[in-house]
Amino acid sequence: MPETRPIVAVTRRLPQAVEDALGSRFEVRRNEDDRPATAQELRNWLATSDGVLCTVTDGLGADVLGVEPLRARILANFGVGFNHIDLTVASERGLTVTNTPDVLTDDTADLAIALMLAVARRMGEGERELRAGAWTGWRPTHLLGTRVSGKTLGVVGLGRIGRAVARRARNGFGMRILAATRSGVSAEVAAELGVEPRELDDLLRQSDFVSLHVPASAATRHLIDARRLALMPEHAVLVNTARGDVVDETALATALGQGRIRGAGLDVYQDEPTVPDQLRGLANVVLLPHLGSATTETRTAMGLRALANLEAFFDGEVPEDVVAGR
Repeated sequence: MPETRPIVAVTRRLPQAVEDALGSRFEVRRNEDDRPATAQELRNWLATSDGVLCTVTDGLGADVLGVEPLRARILANFGVGFNHIDLTVASERGLTVTNTPDVLTDDTADLAIALMLAVARRMGEGERELRAGAWTGWRPTHLLGTRVSGKTLGVVGLGRIGRAVARRARNGFGMRILAATRSGVSAEVAAELGVEPRELDDLLRQSDFVSLHVPASAATRHLIDARRLALMPEHAVLVNTARGDVVDETALATALGQGRIRGAGLDVYQDEPTVPDQLRGLANVVLLPHLGSATTETRTAMGLRALANLEAFFDGEVPEDVVAGR
């Protein structure tokens, strides 16, 4: 008799190359509608599949992971962040959880720089004006922005993406780089990147641009709140490609609306896909629909990394990217 292949539920559609590779190794159950799965759908997949390849749109909290019976033994997350998974409950239930680090660093760092430039040079405003047919031609005072080269960038969080942003800003734009991390900046990292360590509040006071690169956790929820926004200079720009709840969106909208900071570039939001009306109505914020890793190359690499973790697990090995469980 042919060997029975493990059943893997895939909660969203993936690049074709990834789906083909998954299908060659596993019995795959797909979300053909490619929409966020409901809690009940997630419970069904956990109860009837050997593994689940999940994404950031899947709320895998205690109410879902507590399903009985639980057949699944691994959650292979498509992405680096895993704050949508209750790791404590997953571990208690014997689930291995993996993620896909490394492969999305460069593209997310590129997008952070793109947002910084877009806000500084008022690109969103200019494109909207042109598309609306409201552009009346060149004039010396039209949509004056601010220079990026030679300015000071504050990087909050020096993980893989934060370090990549620091390198791009320093080497490409000659920027002075300040950095704040929860664990401090080692002398070796400071020397390698040419960054100056700062406490977060001091970094905010001294930076022309601030780029956020911290994970979502209880400690980082609303890390940038009304008090900290008030520390930033009026000409400063905030960029967030980390997680939406790192920023208090209501406080940010107020600060932007009152001109207390120059602008913001956001790729992530607290309650995705909902974006507060206060933010959507502001001209001095550039809003993107969570595109940090959205290139064919990276999304394919992420899928293949998740596949490698699944293959290792079902081959009886410890996957490379375990974040919980064995």
